[in-house]
Amino acid sequence: MEDDAPVIYGLEFQARALTPQTAETDAIRFLVGTQSLKYDNQIHIIDFDDENNIINKNVLLHQAGEIWHISASPADKGVLATCYNKTTDSRVQACAAVWRMPKELESGSHESPDDPASTAQTLELLCHLDNSAQGNVACVVWEPMGDGKKVISLADSHILLWDLQPSSSQAVIFLLSFEQYPFYQLASSATLEGRGQLKFTAGRWSPHHNCTQVATASDTTLRGWDTRSMSQIYCIENAHGQLVRDLDFNPNKQYYLASCGDDCKVKFWDTRNVTEPVKTLEEHSHWVWSVRYNHSHDQLVLTGSSDSRVILSNMVSISSEPFGHLVDDGDISDPEEHHAEKSKEPLQDNVIATYEEHEDSVYAVDWASADPWLFASLSYDGRLVINRVPRALKYHILL
Repeated sequence: MEDDAPVIYGLEFQARALTPQTAETDAIRFLVGTQSLKYDNQIHIIDFDDENNIINKNVLLHQAGEIWHISASPADKGVLATCYNKTTDSRVQACAAVWRMPKELESGSHESPDDPASTAQTLELLCHLDNSAQGNVACVVWEPMGDGKKVISLADSHILLWDLQPSSSQAVIFLLSFEQYPFYQLASSATLEGRGQLKFTAGRWSPHHNCTQVATASDTTLRGWDTRSMSQIYCIENAHGQLVRDLDFNPNKQYYLASCGDDCKVKFWDTRNVTEPVKTLEEHSHWVWSVRYNHSHDQLVLTGSSDSRVILSNMVSISSEPFGHLVDDGDISDPEEHHAEKSKEPLQDNVIATYEEHEDSVYAVDWASADPWLFASLSYDGRLVINRVPRALKYHILL
């Protein structure tokens, strides 16, 4: 069954942390982290049944604190990282940890989670990514093409690169598995330098250049870093008129980067020439919190904002296929004829759809790992909405 109608799921608590289960390539699955000061926080494992257009869920307890950021291992379905607030002696500290979910939930479970007799399960703590001397952790980013053994955390003005290594008392097998309690060794770090108290607000690990580059946001500035030397390789000052909230790399064009911020704008950059953006979108009326490229079709860009809207844009002119898409020869009857019909002029950018199912600020948007035509958005009131790319556009892109 394919229906363009959105599917809405309501969480009991407020929430702003969302990620697809990155290592899952068969099932459509998202992880959502809650924010509650009074009760134990939770991670909801959301399975979307595309054929029946329904959601199945499982709930894990996250007793460490309210979740501000969540990310999933690219190599292990059961492993995830959270950034959360911990209160000690009336002092709030932002911490980070790596966890494993119960084995039976790694690939989803379709038992009845709403059964009153069922109880939420707990996460297994694998390791802390805290370095209190470096400050509060804003986010944890996994090496995108890696084996789940490298992560970067952004703590105040510091970038910390962590490596999974065995200790002298652990067997070498711990290098290959998260089954026991490994630990992350701080491999290298870099520090923001400049006037004032600079703090990182967001970061993304580039899937290009053999995964040796990371981009970060701090205040209104974007910076690129080489993870081998932890040195700065480019800097886009005043990238936005106000605070930069999020960024993402184009999965198909190695130098292209998208950013969004409190100036209500989404900007696209070529990091080889940072004097001005290659494109700017001004479709939102309030802060833009999240921007995401589609993993397969990089002309499709999602944004979420405090104006309660999610916007799907077609940025085809700066995509890897600005003249349109040519499907594989095996998928068409006459490849030469189809190629002749391909446009010689760059296609026009446009807003594909505006989604208004939310009633509160949309803090996160993301694409499903297993389906390039499906995405989720999360608003602060705990409303998760699953939507699809309109069928007409999907067929247009494919054909």
